[in-house]
This record gives sequence, C-alpha cells and structure tokens, in this order.
Amino acid sequence: MAEEILGKACDLHDGLSPLPKDPVPGMAYVPFQQWGEKLHPMERALDAGTLFPVLDKPFYGRRGEPR
Repeated sequence: MAEEILGKACDLHDGLSPLPKDPVPGMAYVPFQQWGEKLHPMERALDAGTLFPVLDKPFYGRRGEPR
C-alpha cells in the first residue's frame, strides 16, 4: 500500500533523488538585528510578524495588490 502511494509500484521514481549526489555545504551570513529606539506596539508586531519596523515588509500578492 505504501509503495503504491509513493508511486514505486509503477516504477515512476526509480533512480530519481531530490538531492544531488555530492551535496556541498552552504554558508549563511545573518547580521544581528540592531535594537532601535522605535519598535512596533505589541498589536502591530503580532500582525506584522516582527517587532522591528525596518523588517516590516508588506507582502504584495498578484498584481501588486496588498493582501
């Protein structure tokens, strides 16, 4: 049953892998967030998902319309 769900019963996934054969580790640089004088009020921070106004980037969906 599990093989049928994964598609292996009909050999669709034989030899395929979502990962490369020799993966290379990556490195990330994430600077520390600077505490500024201005912070969002609690209600706005919960709505925006961040306490810091500088990180409050609104998401514009299709055609640039705010959600």
